[in-house]
Amino acid sequence: MELKNRLWMTGSLEWFAILGDEEVFLGRREVPAPLDEGDSWTNDYGDQFRVEDGEIRLVGKVPPPPKYW
Repeated sequence: MELKNRLWMTGSLEWFAILGDEEVFLGRREVPAPLDEGDSWTNDYGDQFRVEDGEIRLVGKVPPPPKYW
């Protein structure tokens, strides 16, 4: 599957993508790799993403997941 979005990882192992006209933080370890059709995840800020029709889409917002230290 080929993604339609521009996607990159920083030196801090954080994933970013261009969604529409915006640079969006996708997450860190929670981003599935390799990305496949139907994959979904929630980042540290509560943004929910899903891969649909070869494109990463922001599908919603939920309260951020709790962190256990």
